[in-house]
Amino acid sequence: MKFKLLLAFSFWMLLVAVSCNKDDITFDAPSQQLRFSKDTVFCDTVYHQVRSETYLVKVYNNEDKDVLIPRINLEKGSASLYRINVDGKPGYDFKDVPLRKKDSMYIFVEIAPQATGPEAIAEDKILFNSGAGQQHVTLFSVVQDAEFFIETPTNPNVISNHTVWDKTKAKIIYGNLTINPNITLDIQPGTKVYFHTNSGMKVSTGATLNINGALNDEVILRGDRNDLAHDTLPKNWNSIRMDANSNLNMNFARLFGGTRGLDMKQNTANISNSFIHNFFEYGIYAVGSTVTAKNLVMNNCGESCIGIFRGGNHSYTHSTIANYSKTMGSFNRNGITAANEWKNAAGTTEQGALQRLDIKNSIVYSDRDNSVNLEQTPGQQFEFLIQNSLIKYSGIPEAGFNFDTSANVVQSIKNVDPQFLNYFAAKMNLRVKPASPARGKGNLTVAGTVPLDIVNASRTTNPTLGAYQ
Repeated sequence: MKFKLLLAFSFWMLLVAVSCNKDDITFDAPSQQLRFSKDTVFCDTVYHQVRSETYLVKVYNNEDKDVLIPRINLEKGSASLYRINVDGKPGYDFKDVPLRKKDSMYIFVEIAPQATGPEAIAEDKILFNSGAGQQHVTLFSVVQDAEFFIETPTNPNVISNHTVWDKTKAKIIYGNLTINPNITLDIQPGTKVYFHTNSGMKVSTGATLNINGALNDEVILRGDRNDLAHDTLPKNWNSIRMDANSNLNMNFARLFGGTRGLDMKQNTANISNSFIHNFFEYGIYAVGSTVTAKNLVMNNCGESCIGIFRGGNHSYTHSTIANYSKTMGSFNRNGITAANEWKNAAGTTEQGALQRLDIKNSIVYSDRDNSVNLEQTPGQQFEFLIQNSLIKYSGIPEAGFNFDTSANVVQSIKNVDPQFLNYFAAKMNLRVKPASPARGKGNLTVAGTVPLDIVNASRTTNPTLGAYQ
């Protein structure tokens, strides 16, 4: 009995305490301005009718009293492209929002817009009205119209007729998009192609992929996460996989952020004025293929920027092939790896002759001990030439050749820092500084075959090594 009375008394005291605490709380109008974690929310580029990531704003009450914010609302009201969630409640207009002293609350922001053109700006404000005056947080995003290519069990997601993509709509690919045999896909200047996680493109036997960008109007191929953090990360999508006897012509393109960039087997690629960077394995993975590249810039690939297997025919002229990375520091990170052997999916080793590997008027450098790795198979043809180039070289056996005595190394420089302006992925700029040892070291005849650099500057006199004059 005593225990029951004690329990009842304790429960009554708890109710009194709760009641007293509640009665003690009084909310006043703010007499000072609120403080925000940010004054502008930059939502990353979003696509037609696709909900964005959720962004966070914290609102702080710095006063020594509990306040009641009379109104928090979106300036454009129900017509806004944005929606907000204030302290756990979704909507666009909120009245009498309490905020305890020296405390904070969360406002979550997202956008799911309707596109009104190829690309537009979506802007609004979160307004805070109180006795301390009106304040606001600006909401800002770029909205793109988009066309979706979605692979499902009932939709194989193929291009079966000659097709032209232009920049009026971004292209969003879910799953694999296949260009059927003997079909051509032309991608025109300024087009943006976005791949969802674990998505990619397949170019079938006999098909042709023409990526036709222009100076200051490049074709972009990347993952569909547009937030800045993902711009510097690999493995956001898979690759562009090219079957035997398919063709690639790529000019003024930027390809980045996947597992492999160009995944080629016994096909032909012509690449010029392009960037390939931030790939988990290889930027170019070529098995028994022919690649001709001019004014190519590469950086930040886990295994190697360029992987050449089972021989082939390769030429890289006025190219800048760097490999620096903070995110993949434990990987091999070679510039160029070339071998006559290749192990197929069944585990069988296949061989083929390296008919040609020309590296001319180029830079192949990294923060590793070696940037070129030539794995020459005894008895197999292995033809290479390094002419008027600056490379990182650690010696035999790591590099697989003797820089100082090989007749295949002509007027080239080893182990001298090329002095890039900025080689880190977030602000990559692989131009070289005025005092760079790459300045004026190019062969004039070779430069004459690529008279304009990657930004259309002339290099017909005193050519600088690499893609930039």
